[in-house]
Amino acid sequence: MQSSSNGPVTRQFDELTTGTLLVLLTVVIWGIQFPVAKHTFESVNAFHSSIFRFTLPAMILLVVLLIREGWAALNTGKDTLKITGLGVIGMCGAPTLIFGGLMFTRPEIAAIIVATQPLLTVLVQRLLGGEKPGLVSLACIGVAFLGVITVVTRWQTTLELTASEIAAVFMVLAGALCFVVYTIASAGFRHWSSLKLTTLSMIGGAAANTLVVVVLVSAGLLTHPPFDDWLQVKWELMFLAIVGVLGAMFTWNIGARRIGALNAMLFINLIPVVTFVIRYWQGYRFVTAELVGAAMVITALSTQNLYMRLQMTRR
Repeated sequence: MQSSSNGPVTRQFDELTTGTLLVLLTVVIWGIQFPVAKHTFESVNAFHSSIFRFTLPAMILLVVLLIREGWAALNTGKDTLKITGLGVIGMCGAPTLIFGGLMFTRPEIAAIIVATQPLLTVLVQRLLGGEKPGLVSLACIGVAFLGVITVVTRWQTTLELTASEIAAVFMVLAGALCFVVYTIASAGFRHWSSLKLTTLSMIGGAAANTLVVVVLVSAGLLTHPPFDDWLQVKWELMFLAIVGVLGAMFTWNIGARRIGALNAMLFINLIPVVTFVIRYWQGYRFVTAELVGAAMVITALSTQNLYMRLQMTRR
C-alpha cells in the first residue's frame, strides 16, 4: 500500500500537468489564430471582425458573471472610468491594431512581434518607474528585435516592403504594447474577481470596437461587408470569438494559476512556432532569413525567462 504522504505530491504533479497542458493549448490556439484571421479578413475586415470577436464572448461572460456574482458585480463605483479605459486599451486597441496590421502583412510577422510581449513588458515597466533592466535583459531585447527585423525584411538588398506593410508592422507592435499596458494595469484590480475584470473590460472593448467601425464607416474609410461575406467565414469567426477569445482566456488563466505566471510566459515562445507550422502546411515556404530571425526571437525570449528565474531564486 502506498503511503498517504504521496497524496499532496500526486495532487501537485496533477496540477502542474493539467496547468501545463492548458497553457500549451492556449498558445496553440493563439498561434493558429493568425493564419485563420488572415483568411477571414479576405471577406470580413479586421475592424468588423473585432466587433463579433469581442461582443459575443462579452455577452456570454456577462451572463456567467450575473449568475455567479449577481447584479452587484456591475457596480464599478469609482473604478468606472479606469475599467472602461482598460477595456479600450486591451480589448479594442490591442486587437484592432494587431489584427488591423495583419490585414497588410504576413501572419508569421504578426506572430513574431506579438511573441516579444514579455520583453516589451520589461521596457514598459522601466518607463513606469520600475527597476532598471540588467545587461542580460537588454541584450535579449536587442537580439529579439533584431530577429523581428530579420523576419520582416529577410535582409534583402532591395527592401520590397510597401508603405502599407511597413505601417502594418508598427500597428502590430503598437497593439502588442497596448496588451502589455493592459496586463500591467490589470494588477490594479486585484480586489475584483478575474471573471468580473475580464467581463467588464471586454464589454468596454466591445463598445469601443463598435465605435471605431462607426467612425471609420462615417469617414468613408470602411464599408460594411455584405451579409454573404459574413456567411462565407462564419466558422472562422466562431473560432476566433469562442475559441480564440473566450476559450483561450479561460485556459490561459486556469493554466497560468496552476503552473505560475513565469512558467506560463515561457510558452509564449511557441506562438510563432505554431504559426510557422500552419503557414508551412498552407503551402508557404520560408527563406533561411525568416527561420533564423524566428530562432533569434525564441532564443532571446527563452534566455530572458531563464534569467528572470535565476533572479527570483537569488532574492
